Amino acid sequence: MQVQIKRNMYNNRTGNYLVLFLVAVTMVFQQSAWGQSEVINNVRSAIKAGSSKELAKFLGDMISLEIDGVHSNYSKTQAEYVLKDFFKKYRPNDFQYVHQGASEGGLKYAIGRYSYDGGSFRVVLRSKNINGTYKVSSLDFTKE
Repeated sequence: MQVQIKRNMYNNRTGNYLVLFLVAVTMVFQQSAWGQSEVINNVRSAIKAGSSKELAKFLGDMISLEIDGVHSNYSKTQAEYVLKDFFKKYRPNDFQYVHQGASEGGLKYAIGRYSYDGGSFRVVLRSKNINGTYKVSSLDFTKE
């Protein structure tokens, strides 16, 4: 009888550890998805407001930036100044995403439309997970 009680206690403890493990794994995956969508939403708000300073918070240390066919790689600080000039020249009226997705390799992307008084730009944003945090690695503004 005592052996069976010990066996039941062992099985209950093992089951509890298994449940805790599964909860922890689920939380990690949810945190990753939440972090990705949080970055996408924060980037949308920063672009819509025309705030290069706010947008820079979500850029990786190095970023590929293309504005109307002119492409270059910049540090986060350099990109902030380039984007500041862009927002000054093309003051935003609106910015909305039209599509979002992910590649099999874990890269997340969003495609949006940036409107200003004289027209609009198609915006392609790519982000990747860097040490557990999603950062924008590429941003393309193409005049429509």
